[in-house]
Amino acid sequence: MSADSRPADLREADEPVFSGLAERHRRELHVHCYRMLGSFEDAEDTVQETFLRAWRRRETFAGRSTFRAWLSRIATNACLDLLAKCRPEPATGGEVPWLQPYPDRLLDELPAGGADEPEAVAVARETIELAYLVAVQHLAPRPRAVLILRDVLGWPAKDVAELLGDSVNSVNSALQRARAGMREHLPAERQDWTGGEEDAGTREVVRRYTEASVAVDIDGIAALLREDVRSSMPSTPGLFVGRDAVVKDWVDGGFPELKGLRAVPTAVNRQPALAFYLRQEDGAYLPLTIDVLRVTGGAITEIITFDADRFPPLGLPERLGA
Repeated sequence: MSADSRPADLREADEPVFSGLAERHRRELHVHCYRMLGSFEDAEDTVQETFLRAWRRRETFAGRSTFRAWLSRIATNACLDLLAKCRPEPATGGEVPWLQPYPDRLLDELPAGGADEPEAVAVARETIELAYLVAVQHLAPRPRAVLILRDVLGWPAKDVAELLGDSVNSVNSALQRARAGMREHLPAERQDWTGGEEDAGTREVVRRYTEASVAVDIDGIAALLREDVRSSMPSTPGLFVGRDAVVKDWVDGGFPELKGLRAVPTAVNRQPALAFYLRQEDGAYLPLTIDVLRVTGGAITEIITFDADRFPPLGLPERLGA
């Protein structure tokens, strides 16, 4: 059977066959739910809920859309149901406490766009970066769904209206409000921000940041930061804006006293990232934090730091030898 099977095929399929068809779309659905929810773990749970609902309601697949689109509808509704039960609010400074990173190694499992779809590929990259995710989380759930379905997935307004039980005019109005909300929370340079592949200048900045961090060289790190750099740690309240404020936070937090750091380069949300390990008394190195960087014009413009509990989901070693 093809991935977009006919209704009769779905009605006749047993659970293993149905699951096999659904599994082909797991990564796409997971990324979709991740954009909606901002949490890697909540997205995993919601995909499982989507598959359960799809199996229970398989007779409702009327064949008017593809199996993939049908699953996307169910996933969107599952996200909206979760947000209706408990919609978290961004912190006072605009941080998103529930934000979690998404490893590039899993993003690489997404179907590749064709050579004739450069715009679609660029949008896919830009709409998975952390700054975009943070901005999306400031939108109310329904406008958030409209924005993602229309601007990211490219759904026609009438299909979004049908999913949400709204009129096309209401959907178009919600899209305009959502776009305006995004402009309020995205970085000022976002209009010219292409995302995607790192250039040589970005790699050099990351290399210098790595060396300065491992050497606990505060001045060396500060030299790489743009004057209006932003720094946050989603698990901890507080958004620090400006080079002086960021450096002061590091000093106050005890960074200069750290001894025995090692860094492992990685990549999340199509951004460069560094996993830091701290040497223990036995000589082994254990996870400390992960810094995800945004580099613009040869300077670091944002650092989002995640706790050590993100190491396993990102496929990072839980221990380094001496």
